[in-house]
Amino acid sequence: MRITVICIGDELLIGQVTDTNSGFLARTIVPEGWEVERTEVVADDAEAITDAIERALSRTDVVITTGGLGPTADDITKPTLCKIFGGGLRHDPAVEANVREVMSRRGREMNELTRLQSMVPESATIIQNRVGTAPILMFERDGKTLVAMPGVPFETQEMFVAEVFPRLLSRYSSGISVAHSTMIVAGISESMLAEHLAEFENSLPESLHLAYLPKPGIIRLRLDGHSTDANALNAFMADYVERLREATAQWRIADNDLPTAAILIERLRERGLTMATAESCTGGNIAHEITLIAGASDVMAGGIVAYSNSVKSGLLGVDPDLIAAFGAVSIPAAEAMASGACLATGADIAIATSGIAGPGGGTPDKPVGTVCVAVASPSGLISTTLHLHGTRQRIIERATSEALLMAISAL
Repeated sequence: MRITVICIGDELLIGQVTDTNSGFLARTIVPEGWEVERTEVVADDAEAITDAIERALSRTDVVITTGGLGPTADDITKPTLCKIFGGGLRHDPAVEANVREVMSRRGREMNELTRLQSMVPESATIIQNRVGTAPILMFERDGKTLVAMPGVPFETQEMFVAEVFPRLLSRYSSGISVAHSTMIVAGISESMLAEHLAEFENSLPESLHLAYLPKPGIIRLRLDGHSTDANALNAFMADYVERLREATAQWRIADNDLPTAAILIERLRERGLTMATAESCTGGNIAHEITLIAGASDVMAGGIVAYSNSVKSGLLGVDPDLIAAFGAVSIPAAEAMASGACLATGADIAIATSGIAGPGGGTPDKPVGTVCVAVASPSGLISTTLHLHGTRQRIIERATSEALLMAISAL
């Protein structure tokens, strides 16, 4: 079953807000044998919304829209849907009661704008939004379905999983079994990996496909399969996943789709070790990535953002003479920061970074993008100097990724 996703909102077109709903919807439906045939972003404009919906209904059986369901004047999706599917707006007491309950849980009073959320299209089936004030609207026409959902990501995510998708699945059975397996490799380029796996890819049956999904420092390999015979598909997948594991053994760092920080946490937890961070140019981003993962407290002792030389010396014990001799952006300084973080926090392993993220501050010897990374562990110190390119944010993100991978390597 194929669907079209239409994301509505001027804020999406001008880049003020980034669309995350379409990605979530795709990740949710694909395991059930569905696929997103097209994603489109349109303005808060009645003509643009109507044109997008009519084209989508001509191509796919299910259309999902997100956004434009608020009570303010710029949210015009509801009256536009009335024109497309017929009828006007009506007051729905059940929606008003739901809105009142949601507002009460938030400790807020209803006003006239939030009360307007109870005005819904006469032609729609209403699904109460338990986590927001905008009701979910479901329309039927010529055997096809359109579902209008809120633009707020957490509302769309919770209600799609809990209410909307189960209803769609009960009506539209795909008849296709889908299987996916993802593993992560590091330390090899995408082109070299593709060359190495050419024979494996040539051996794949028609029902299986290998995708390369590169991210800074790593490559996710996703093996996808589809079949009307679930048992045959599972047998195929098990066999070819094992072949892929063997073919990537020297670079593989994980057998499932995990953030790099989660892989590091798993390795530390398996060994009963704790870690700390001592960050300069990455400004706490490594600690941020680690603590985003549930269960990080099992292994994370603490982190120090040692941006100034005085903090490097005062909290991490880096010798000022060492900084004077080699500079703060140097392997000796980064190694001393890592060792100092272990002493300061009692952690078994520590990651340290010191570099020049830009856009200014570079020199001929140490241009922007120079980042020294060190990892202290029970087996000793490892360190490297990275030469990164791009914006300040890009340099910080890439340095973070490389530092996490270095810590994994140290284990």
